[in-house]
Amino acid sequence: MTFEPTSISGAFVVGVERHRDERGFFARTWCRDEFAAHGVEGDMVQASVSHNHHTGTLRGMHFTWRPSKEAKLVRCEAGRVHDVTVDLRPESPTYLRRVALTLDSREHTALYIPQGVAHGFQTLMDDSVVLYLMSDIYRPALAAGVRFDDPALGIEWPVPVTVVAERDRGYADFDPASHLLQYSAAAA
Repeated sequence: MTFEPTSISGAFVVGVERHRDERGFFARTWCRDEFAAHGVEGDMVQASVSHNHHTGTLRGMHFTWRPSKEAKLVRCEAGRVHDVTVDLRPESPTYLRRVALTLDSREHTALYIPQGVAHGFQTLMDDSVVLYLMSDIYRPALAAGVRFDDPALGIEWPVPVTVVAERDRGYADFDPASHLLQYSAAAA
């Protein structure tokens, strides 16, 4: 595997190293030891898949409050998505920085997203599928989000939004002061 650091502290674009033969190729997509060698500790304990019928479908921007340790490794298994992360960890040197990239099923590239970093994506093709590996069990009480079109985040989505869940549309605008209070309280 290859690990390319992003401009968000602790986030990586993870590529595959293809071993080709007449059948096609074989590539490793997860190895605890290789991730640990890049400063990523812990195991993935849960996997989920997101199937999206229509181009322009938007999911996000989701994150978890501590004590959750939910980091994610996301990969587009079918189609293509515009993937966005925003660092919401107040103590991070990359606080409020965002990264956007395309994940494409033909490339098999993944994005590793540390805990406390918001994540969302928009489909660029019909029937796009995203696979998530997570380092903690999903706990609804710790699930949170910020609005995908919050002017404070300045995220530019590449195509018109066609489908978005009411939950994602209903998140409040990002307020740094209240976020810091809840973030600090969750750490105590």
